[in-house]
Amino acid sequence: MMPERQLLALLLILILIHPLSSCHAQQNPDDRPPAVAGQFYPRQPDELRQMLISLGGKGKASMGLKNVAAIIVPHAGYVYSGSTAAAAYNQIDRNKQFESIFVIGPSHRVGFEGAAVYTAGNFLTPLGGVEVNREVGEQLIGKSRMFSSRRDAHEFEHSVEVQLPFLQQMLKKPFRIVPIVVGAQTPAACRELGETLRPYFNDRNLFVISTDFSHYPSYDDAVRIDHMTASAIMSNSPDSLLHTMARAERQGTPNLATSLCGWGGVLTFLSMTAPLKDVRFTPVEYRNSGDTPSGDRGQVVGYWAIAVTRQVPREPESFGLNDNERKALLSLARRTIEDYLSTGRMPESTPAALPAALTTHCGAFVTLYKHSSLRGCIGSFETTAPLYSVVRNMAVASATQDFRFSPVHSSEVRDLRIEISVLTPKRRIASIDEFHLGKHGIYIKKGNRSGTFLPQVAKETGWTKEEFFGHCARDKAGIGWDDWREAELYVYEALVFGE
Repeated sequence: MMPERQLLALLLILILIHPLSSCHAQQNPDDRPPAVAGQFYPRQPDELRQMLISLGGKGKASMGLKNVAAIIVPHAGYVYSGSTAAAAYNQIDRNKQFESIFVIGPSHRVGFEGAAVYTAGNFLTPLGGVEVNREVGEQLIGKSRMFSSRRDAHEFEHSVEVQLPFLQQMLKKPFRIVPIVVGAQTPAACRELGETLRPYFNDRNLFVISTDFSHYPSYDDAVRIDHMTASAIMSNSPDSLLHTMARAERQGTPNLATSLCGWGGVLTFLSMTAPLKDVRFTPVEYRNSGDTPSGDRGQVVGYWAIAVTRQVPREPESFGLNDNERKALLSLARRTIEDYLSTGRMPESTPAALPAALTTHCGAFVTLYKHSSLRGCIGSFETTAPLYSVVRNMAVASATQDFRFSPVHSSEVRDLRIEISVLTPKRRIASIDEFHLGKHGIYIKKGNRSGTFLPQVAKETGWTKEEFFGHCARDKAGIGWDDWREAELYVYEALVFGE
């Protein structure tokens, strides 16, 4: 019988004998007591602390990864998977203050569709209580029918519980958890769970994805299958993971019960991260139960430690224009509009005569004002063309293609004031909290509809954040006032100057 099977069998016996046993007195009736202390990890606090310290030294040390946003860790008994789990926890910044730590594990005992969030009380371990962020849990339940507050999924589940002593030992600052047990049985359910969780995937929170890999193949088969599964996960593609798991099943590997026991939680996580371009997966350590002194190499369980980081966005100050360069760009925009309106053709450009900075590839908007009133504004975020070319094209587009206004007549050009906004690359955000009025422009995309407001719109209108997003969603993207909450959100900054 395999390590996890043995531990689960022992746990069932102990539950039957002492169904309400706990190594820690409950602080209130709704706190969730430890269910597997004494089986998956030591019951006594001192023994547990010493074991965690020892495991931390055996697992791979910190690799110096920056902005670790999530880890994928095993959840078997510490004697089998503890050092691999410690390798993942070693990658976290121990001094960081997290707002919430989302601990997501599979349901081994209760079958249901969706995910159960524990909101009744706190979690208890031999090392003390772990506070639950009930407000966030209730938000999730309110946002999607796939989340529920059912407690039976948590009562005897070990996949979340075994992660908590590591967090208690590793982190130096207080933290709150959002404990989630995933019972999802379909990719569609995981997708909805992931989309609901995505706004919480930011630099203030940490995600802990609890899963073991292959169950019960031989040592060599486990190594092969587990590396194949890990590669699919690190491709950040839900479809790739599903196809890889199906392929492993079709191969008919002897004794293979599953290639990923926590596939629902992992698929939920990939549904969160797949649309994000700044996410990077780093393999930290692989082992299986056959690598331990008590492990049987004939039938093993696989364990991976994987870290997930987010890239730091480039600072906008890395690009600037001096006064002469700004004047040259404004002059180019005006000459282009004049020539196009008089001839109907785009004039020839002379890039050799322009300052070198104007050949930098970046996006830009050109805004036209007539007697202080908006007369046209069109821009492009694309960074595939040099700045001078983008400005020429957007100047003509603003004068002739802004559907809100009739095309500018050549007689009006003398009364126009031209303003140019040179854009930094846009980056996706997970929450409105990452947006700063007056500093950021916003780009909202939902389906095939999109809209944007430049940073200066906030100063011109005096809107609040919610009003800024609501107006952009309704007036520019053509979606509902509150639909920005379910849309893709991007921010960018702008170097703004005018005549």
